[in-house]
Amino acid sequence: KLTYLPKIGEKIQTARKLFRDAIQRHNYNGKYIYCYCTKSSHFSFILNEVLENGTQLETSSAFDIDLIWRLYKQGKINKGTTIVNNGYKPRPYVERIVGLINEGFSNVTPVMDNAQELDLFDSLLPKGKYNIGLRMATEEEPNFEFYTSRLGIRQSEILNFYKEKLAQNPKFELKMLHFFVDIGIKDTLYYWSELKKGIKTYCQLKKLCPTLSSLNIGGGMPIRNSLGFEYDYPYMVSEIVRMIKEACDGEGVPEPDIYSEFGKYTVGESGATIFSVIGKKQQNDSEEWYMLDNSLINTLPDSWGIKERFILLPVNHWEREYQRVNIGGISCDNADYYNSEAHINQVYLPSYDESTDEPLYLGFFHTGAYQESLSGYGGLKHCLLPAPKHVLIDRNYYGEFVDWEIFKEQDSDSMLKILGY
Repeated sequence: KLTYLPKIGEKIQTARKLFRDAIQRHNYNGKYIYCYCTKSSHFSFILNEVLENGTQLETSSAFDIDLIWRLYKQGKINKGTTIVNNGYKPRPYVERIVGLINEGFSNVTPVMDNAQELDLFDSLLPKGKYNIGLRMATEEEPNFEFYTSRLGIRQSEILNFYKEKLAQNPKFELKMLHFFVDIGIKDTLYYWSELKKGIKTYCQLKKLCPTLSSLNIGGGMPIRNSLGFEYDYPYMVSEIVRMIKEACDGEGVPEPDIYSEFGKYTVGESGATIFSVIGKKQQNDSEEWYMLDNSLINTLPDSWGIKERFILLPVNHWEREYQRVNIGGISCDNADYYNSEAHINQVYLPSYDESTDEPLYLGFFHTGAYQESLSGYGGLKHCLLPAPKHVLIDRNYYGEFVDWEIFKEQDSDSMLKILGY
């Protein structure tokens, strides 16, 4: 595993400039606030880089709040740092959020997923005035298994929720409306339709609730997943800002501050995973397999679970003739192979002679988001195959590359101890 740390700051500053330019172009009166959703990668070296670039934070679970405390005690954040609490919130998560608020964290905004969460916060918080947000459930894509997201409050119920639960409650001030379109920020009729619904709901809610001041558009900014990737970032950001501006002007309400929660966009392109080909197998006249030195299921679980595509390139032997091959992981699982496209199994890679040549190394690039968390980095692994060593790459004061090993390859003792041996 490789992580190139400077890429993280580059992505953050790029997004900030995109929104800054769009805000200026459309004479938008609100601010843009960049939040990093910690679930994309919780590693301390990632959070250090993220926070050095002045971002705010979004959490997803009870243990996330414990991580917030560690960052505070290390001096990485202060009690004025904006912390948006998302996700479905069981009692331990709510109690930890309340603990932050009681200890003086002044910019904590728990986003309500349902009425029961609000009741629990109401019962646990002492008398005072507290910021909260509401999450609006979005409709899923037409071809999805469900019609509406399981997360959030139905759009048709948002206004009544405010009237019945919040308008007369002196303890809470509604500050934020949040929604997230699961496909991400894409130039599709579906995305623009859901965005318009969210903006319309904000305008309706703002007329009822003067304290409402922020619209959280969630995450979903895409990253490059192929050499032919094309995405017009300036156009998409400009359209988002323009649509919010025009809707608010039309409804006669002030423009909100725009929050985003970019996780994959922040860290995805900073990561790479390098395999060596340890063997070749010709299984029939037309199918040759390159066998890797680790499991794809373990190291790149999204490639197996949701058929995620990553940039795949040979690291060496570029001058060789290329041939069609299948890529197989080393586990005994039939599903442990790389699908470069949803329906095309084979890829073109250099040929080599395993008896005389240097091993062929393959790089999967832009793997920096979610893969370690989903695979349980450092814990139990399918077929007891070890997590690979992890190397960080940075630039020093003079712009020179520096690298160091942050984690060694996992040893058997760490797994066997978990298993009780």
